[in-house]
Amino acid sequence: MSWNPALDPGCPDDVGVDAIETLIIPRARDIGGFEVRRALPAPKRQMVGPFIFFDQAGPAELLTGQGIDVRPHPHIGLGTVTYLYRGDFHHRDSTGADQIIRPGALNWMVAGRGVSHSERTSAAARTGPNSLFGIQTWLALPDSHEDMAPSFEHHGKAALPMIEDHGVSVRLILGNAYGEVAPAKMLSETFYADVTLGPGSRLPMPDDHEDRGIYIVDGSISVAGQDFDAGRMMVFRPGDKITVAAGDRGARLMILGGATFPGPRYIWWNFVASSKERIEAAKAEWRAANWGNGRFDLPVDDRAEHIPLPD
Repeated sequence: MSWNPALDPGCPDDVGVDAIETLIIPRARDIGGFEVRRALPAPKRQMVGPFIFFDQAGPAELLTGQGIDVRPHPHIGLGTVTYLYRGDFHHRDSTGADQIIRPGALNWMVAGRGVSHSERTSAAARTGPNSLFGIQTWLALPDSHEDMAPSFEHHGKAALPMIEDHGVSVRLILGNAYGEVAPAKMLSETFYADVTLGPGSRLPMPDDHEDRGIYIVDGSISVAGQDFDAGRMMVFRPGDKITVAAGDRGARLMILGGATFPGPRYIWWNFVASSKERIEAAKAEWRAANWGNGRFDLPVDDRAEHIPLPD
């Protein structure tokens, strides 16, 4: 469908560069020949709306027989979002979910009071050379949902709304933007979308969300006359009308945000909580490994190993 006609694309130079409240250069780390770039949390910015963790995984090229194996591990107080550009993941979790995710689809797992999951390259992908490239994010849960039962949703590529016009393509992954609503159940005001821009094309950012950010996956964009290359996240000042313009090679972006979170969150390992006491309780239960008799169990059909609690 085309853009909502009420949206005025404006001009990238309508605002000053001070409209960029925070510029984040992600930290890169190598985990055995596989690079991860972490944009959130950052030293000067913990969250963008409910988004509290943002990792670019890859791109990585793997040989026949090779794959990624993230053993079963726990979460509390957050929702995890897996979105891939290339490759696949076989997701299993303690709700009983067993799902292979492929590019353009959505895996949305809400940890609530406690869940565990694993993510591994599928057996089919390992039969030949394979790639992996994607984004993994966490959304902090509001206080009212920290103790909810864990849940899992998968939505295929065709189920996610597409908005296309004048060299701009937007796949809405979560929440609401540009007059569209994604199918996954949200627990706070949110938007999250995969954007492809042709050379020179322009994208007006949603102006009905307080917190708004952009992560540049590929190519480059200009904002207020200043150019930004891939591997940068920028968070904008609330209230400004923001339009970005793609460079000569075009750009691929993830846009994200929502309502400003009412307070900070504590983060330790894979746990997010409104209090340190909640994190300590989760640590004790994962360490005890009393599967199925407390907040944690192991995923169905992936119970032979798990990641132990860090020292």
